[in-house]
Amino acid sequence: MFQSKLSKSFSIQAPSAVVMVRPHCFSPNPQTASDNHFQQMHSHCSALELSQKAFEEHSLAWQRLEQVGVKVHLFEDTQALTPDSVFPNNWFSTHTGGHIALYPMYSANRRQERRGDIIETLKQQYRVQDVIDYTGMEYDDLFLEGTGAMVLDHLARVAYVAQSKRADPVLLERFCTHFNYEPMVFKTADRHGIPIYHTNVMMCIATEFALLGTELITSQERAKQVVQRLAESGKEWIDLTEDQIAHFAGNALELNTPNGRVLAISARALGSLQAQQIKTIEKSCQILSLNIPTIEMAGGSVRCMLAGIHLSSR
Repeated sequence: MFQSKLSKSFSIQAPSAVVMVRPHCFSPNPQTASDNHFQQMHSHCSALELSQKAFEEHSLAWQRLEQVGVKVHLFEDTQALTPDSVFPNNWFSTHTGGHIALYPMYSANRRQERRGDIIETLKQQYRVQDVIDYTGMEYDDLFLEGTGAMVLDHLARVAYVAQSKRADPVLLERFCTHFNYEPMVFKTADRHGIPIYHTNVMMCIATEFALLGTELITSQERAKQVVQRLAESGKEWIDLTEDQIAHFAGNALELNTPNGRVLAISARALGSLQAQQIKTIEKSCQILSLNIPTIEMAGGSVRCMLAGIHLSSR
């Protein structure tokens, strides 16, 4: 049984429950491949084999999370028209005080991932005061892809955002006004000059530390400001290299469990971290490694699979 020797103190940064959507017809999404350079569109496996492997990886990850005490609301997706449904954190988010936000999605087939049954389940099991729906902005070609586009510091009330067509500045300002966050926006580029498509592949904020690849922020001055803001919020900065980010080391999520906080991260990402980086993480939470190599072909990893629940139970 997973045991933590660390503090059992609850943190509002780290949810203790998540929504997961298990894919039955998994495949990397051709509609997102043009600007998601973390995707692998080609495989030696057949479509059926890819789906079977993704289903098995997801099932093992769900079971592992429940074993350590994270409450998982598991939903099934049997449609072939929603290849990215395994990443529900992009189309909705939940917030303390009983708020849910629904987001406009850049790719047309991702808009079909939004599900009324998931929102109704949350309303039945948690205290939900309102649902703020931004999805109508899709008609104006304005997009804000949830906690993929925004990495939220729930304690310091800061929304960190890498500029992209998936993070419209007008919508970001509207979200920050509604939910009382300070926006902190920065430009990014990889070694080929391509912007990072989602902030949460290069940044993770936990209660006491933050993972961030500053070398991908194009302005050194802005990178210093981001690190300073993290330090002001009491976060110890763990600097990730571009290679580590390519292995999804930034795509992790801190979670509350009955035995203390854990950092859910993929086996591939964990394998890219250095010993000192792991030591820094383990000062405040234990590492929970999940093996999802097939799912990672779609261009996201563990954090993308977990839509955190920041609502009070009924």
